[in-house]
Amino acid sequence: VLAYELQCRLCDAADIRHRGWDHVCYGLVSVALAAARLMGLGPAKMTEAVNIALNAHIAMRQVRAGELSMWKGSSFSNAARNAVFAASLAKEGMTGPSPIFEGEMGFFKQVSGPFELDTEKFGGRRGGFKIDETYIKYFPAEYHSQSAVWAALELRKELGDPSEVESVEVASHEAGYTILGKDPEKWRPTTKETADHSLPYIVGMALLEGKIENSTYTPTKFRNKKTLDFLKKITVKEDKRLTALYPSEGIANRITVRTKSGKTLEEEVIFPKGHPKNPLTDGEVEQKFRKLTKRFLGERRTDEALSLLWSLEKVRDLSELTATLVVK
Repeated sequence: VLAYELQCRLCDAADIRHRGWDHVCYGLVSVALAAARLMGLGPAKMTEAVNIALNAHIAMRQVRAGELSMWKGSSFSNAARNAVFAASLAKEGMTGPSPIFEGEMGFFKQVSGPFELDTEKFGGRRGGFKIDETYIKYFPAEYHSQSAVWAALELRKELGDPSEVESVEVASHEAGYTILGKDPEKWRPTTKETADHSLPYIVGMALLEGKIENSTYTPTKFRNKKTLDFLKKITVKEDKRLTALYPSEGIANRITVRTKSGKTLEEEVIFPKGHPKNPLTDGEVEQKFRKLTKRFLGERRTDEALSLLWSLEKVRDLSELTATLVVK
């Protein structure tokens, strides 16, 4: 809860994406402080943990631009690893560069620009906890595409035969367009990571197959000539109205399909399933967990893990939970 609170508050305080840095940079802070808290460190050593983590491990946004690599999926876990290591060093007395935010060559000058955090608004004080405002993906696709998937699946029901499609226009907000629909690589993905961060590919596959799942991103599918030819019919643009909604009033996408017979079909989704304003039910969260873990844990250990997770506040020793999550 602490790590989520810090991560979300930092992301809300200063946008570093447009300055060329990856959001996992904030994970260096949030995880370092959470790990330090679990280690029982005091304020002085917690500060050193952040100093070490942030100075040594800043991540560039190139990880999510153009053709995406396997590192995209490892970027935050790497930041978390580095943050835990920084906390471990601080615990043993290691000091780091300071002041890490306000310094002459600090984070404000080099990465984020100046910002302030009002800790009185943090969860448990005057504000609610940010973990309650986080998004859960319903589909295995980058979050800004979730509403586009829902829109495409609705249009698929009306469309019937995808071969009747003449053209598809995807209107998105700035983040959706910039991250998922600006680069030419999104129309000819050569990696899974590019495919699951491509609005044309995700929307195209939803229209072609009527579903989005892990098998959507196999090389056989994203290299398929029929698929690539269909993607040529898709355009992506930014809609300023949808940008104005983002993020507090919607993570919206609108899809317009024109058929060979001259028919126009349109669907717009503002809050996808899994958004705090359109939340998943407990049953849907559990169903997702089972779908993702059953292959690796088996039914018995999946049941055991869920039993512990749904009553986490009563678990006295977390090793009891982590033991159920070991892949054998």
